[in-house]
Amino acid sequence: MTLSLIFACLWALAANLIAMTPSRDYHWRVAYVLIAFGIPILGYVTAQHGPWIGLLVMVAGMSILRWPVIYLGRWVRSRTLEK
Repeated sequence: MTLSLIFACLWALAANLIAMTPSRDYHWRVAYVLIAFGIPILGYVTAQHGPWIGLLVMVAGMSILRWPVIYLGRWVRSRTLEK
């Protein structure tokens, strides 16, 4: 296993362990940190393994951080449908 996939697995493990802990703000602060670390890891995986593996890692990350993705989709939809 390459270093980029090890980083991606450690990121996923950390995200799941954090999700098991209680939080007053529903983990939003931690989600921002995970996104900040996840984007370079995703780029590293894509650079080493190509776009298909990068796409799989991105989908895995989106399934873990689904609420930020849902809110981003709602925000983009509201911006594009405004007149």
